[in-house]
Amino acid sequence: CEFICPSSGKPCSCGEHKVHNCENSFGASNIVEHKPISYSEIDGRLCNEKELIFPPELTLRNALPLKLYGYGGIKWYRPLKLSALLDLRSIYPNAKLVAGNTEIGIEMNFKNAQYPILISVTHVRELNVLKIKENGLEIGSSIRLSKLQQILLKIIRERDIHETSSCRAVSEQLKWFAGKQVKNVASVGGNICTASPISDLNPLWMAARAEFQIVNLKGHIRTVCAKDFFLGYRKVDLAQGEILLSIFIPWSWRFEFVKEFKQSHRREDDIAL
Repeated sequence: CEFICPSSGKPCSCGEHKVHNCENSFGASNIVEHKPISYSEIDGRLCNEKELIFPPELTLRNALPLKLYGYGGIKWYRPLKLSALLDLRSIYPNAKLVAGNTEIGIEMNFKNAQYPILISVTHVRELNVLKIKENGLEIGSSIRLSKLQQILLKIIRERDIHETSSCRAVSEQLKWFAGKQVKNVASVGGNICTASPISDLNPLWMAARAEFQIVNLKGHIRTVCAKDFFLGYRKVDLAQGEILLSIFIPWSWRFEFVKEFKQSHRREDDIAL
């Protein structure tokens, strides 16, 4: 009967006394059987055979609007409704909107940018819509890139192939867009409004005839074609107080083909040249 060491995972004799007791006082062999054990490859701790589940009470909890104060007078808000977001935007016209923080974090940490007022848009319901319409797909600006990947794959499977040429191009490009950790937090709208010259997706929005819905402080919505939205280097067609609400991708026409290509130094997790 071999004993498997919980530290190395290999047979050893360090715990034989725990596995069996040989030869009792009457000369009989008394074998004590043990169930197979599993161990952590990180620190050698014994592990339960059942994997821990995510606490269900956390999945059922209701999100709340938040207001936090940070060091040096920094204020951080997390509204839940578009109306509350627009109110905050009117009170703090120079506030920076934050979603995944993948761009603003770099600016603050490496470019010494100062943003005393931050407004998180991750939980605004109206910015998290995903609607499959008769003429195309509507994507809320706060939708995570990883979630967009999932919905695009579903659409590609279910709809006619000629309608999803643009969707397939975006889906293929997302495969090489940063890493999974970044895509789990980065938002569609954040990537668009950054207007980066090395963006993987912005050229595709233009090629796909995408339209951007923009809302102002009074709640009025206007529509701008993607090709007209980008005005220059990190400049977009957003007036003071305006917010990118959603992105609309029309279904491709029959005999219309959209294809993506990315030129970069390496295949994965690299910027586009």
